[in-house]
Amino acid sequence: MTGFRLQQAALTVGGQTVLHDLDITIRPGERVALLGESGAGKTTLLRALREQQPNRIAWCPQQPGLVPVLSVFHNLYMGRLDQYATAYNLLNLIRPTPARRREITELADRLGLGDQLWKPVEQLSGGQQSRVNLGRALYQQRPLFIGDEPVSAIDERQGADLLTLICEQHETVVLALHNIDQALAHCNRIIGIRAGRVAFDSPSDQLTSADIKPLYPSDAS
Repeated sequence: MTGFRLQQAALTVGGQTVLHDLDITIRPGERVALLGESGAGKTTLLRALREQQPNRIAWCPQQPGLVPVLSVFHNLYMGRLDQYATAYNLLNLIRPTPARRREITELADRLGLGDQLWKPVEQLSGGQQSRVNLGRALYQQRPLFIGDEPVSAIDERQGADLLTLICEQHETVVLALHNIDQALAHCNRIIGIRAGRVAFDSPSDQLTSADIKPLYPSDAS
């Protein structure tokens, strides 16, 4: 069982300091939500955590990076390209084996994409493409999951179902989220980021929406 330890005076991007005075330990089994306004540094923090254990982490970036002309099946399969030999990957891209077909069909059903399995992803809606992006990370079947807004383009009900799926399938989860209610419901720890620093780091059962809303001063609501 492995967690994360990040202790740095600063994290920089392109020579510019994004986050200051970081001292974060994420223990095995924790489900952590990073909250804060766009540009607060959540993505930078996720990338720094990912660099620690890239081979043990299922990574779901905010930008899908799907192959538009390939089917949902093939884009999902690509989550495991690095786990098989090149010849085996080519076989499954041309004529999928029964085992891989069964696994991916079951996953597509869980994602609500069962009837889109052989459709090119360029023909899908934005929300459907987001589900393919998430599914590709889930198909990696690794113990740690890091997701950058993995359900932001998905309706709230289905997003809640998919967050449950993420937490069920991974030992440790770290998510950048934009939905406060989802963070409180699915994560047991919340790290709030504001003005380039960790504003708070607390168990979710000790927080309310009112405690978290000051992270979003530009939100008039």
